[in-house]
Amino acid sequence: MKKKLMTLAVAGALAAPAAVLAQASNVQIYGRLNLALDNYQATGATAANSDIKSRYRVIDSSSRLGFRGTENLGGGLRAVFQMESGVNVDSGTNLGQSGAPNVSTGFLSSRTGHVGLQGNWGLLTFGRSNVWWLMGPIENAVAHWVNTGVLPNYGLFGRGMSVGITRLSNVVQYTSPTFNGFNGVVSYSPGRQEAQGVNLNADGRLWAVTLQGALGPVNAGFDWVKDQANTPAAGNRGSTTGNKLRVGWPYQPGAQLALFWTSSKLDNGGANATGGVDAASGSLKQTAWTLSWDHLFGNIRAIAQWAKVSDATGCVTAGACTDTNATTYLLGANYLLSKRTHAYVSYNAIRNARNYNLDYTAFGHNVVAALPVGADPRIWAIGMVHNF
Repeated sequence: MKKKLMTLAVAGALAAPAAVLAQASNVQIYGRLNLALDNYQATGATAANSDIKSRYRVIDSSSRLGFRGTENLGGGLRAVFQMESGVNVDSGTNLGQSGAPNVSTGFLSSRTGHVGLQGNWGLLTFGRSNVWWLMGPIENAVAHWVNTGVLPNYGLFGRGMSVGITRLSNVVQYTSPTFNGFNGVVSYSPGRQEAQGVNLNADGRLWAVTLQGALGPVNAGFDWVKDQANTPAAGNRGSTTGNKLRVGWPYQPGAQLALFWTSSKLDNGGANATGGVDAASGSLKQTAWTLSWDHLFGNIRAIAQWAKVSDATGCVTAGACTDTNATTYLLGANYLLSKRTHAYVSYNAIRNARNYNLDYTAFGHNVVAALPVGADPRIWAIGMVHNF
């Protein structure tokens, strides 16, 4: 009897701290599965015999699995954490359709992950975060509803002109409280410095600022990012600057009109040393306008997007900036099966000028790493999304 009482006492003593921790913390498992049957092709390339022939694919579009939680520390202070990982449910690998690694899949916190503190003064986190790609309630088609869509409003351009910032590792991020309907996000990353070797300059850095909120019935946001490379031993330091203005008008529940303006500016080849459309130029710039519309008719949501990418400017090589534009659009619909599940159909197309190669690089939908210039990709898809 004494042994039994001792065993129960020890078990109770060990269980008590666990019970206290369980009550003090709040952990949630969440995620999304988005898979579809699609058909991709890209025809009309400027060079002969450079088209990408039609092919059917079962494709994953940004499925993810995440863990997030909070712990009440008292005095209005909370500890927060998140680990969100991209998963390719179609293949079980971290590869996109081109066979190249998709950096947002395959590993823990491959999408986002952080630990931090939150109080009435705001939120401070350390880890891997969304930077500049923030859209709030203004963009939902690409983020939630279909396989892919109009991408220049995310700073994704062709010919090496992309802003190149989506999710970023090694970030310190501060999110302010909301004042008069608006809040701000400030991000800093010294990530380009970390791998520099002996006697190499380690001054690369990234700063980003987002201001977003509501002006009466209108949602609005402005995003700015500057990504600076490490200073080379010889030559000029490269940097990329992105600006994005977004405005959405939810004119009735379940319906919205939205407008985006996006620009990408590469100085001295850009932070990623891509050279853009003209490697001889010290400063290149490209802009895009996007219109977006969605409307819920009962259980059916209609979706339409259109974007125009202008010719790049700033070339010093004759003809390098000529015909570097594109027009792209999305037509789609989803059917709401429940609050968490819907099916969708979509048609996406890009019309590239003869010296341009905008492609569906987001989520690894591209077939080749660099689309032949002049080729016009298109995707139709039928798929399903389940949120949990």
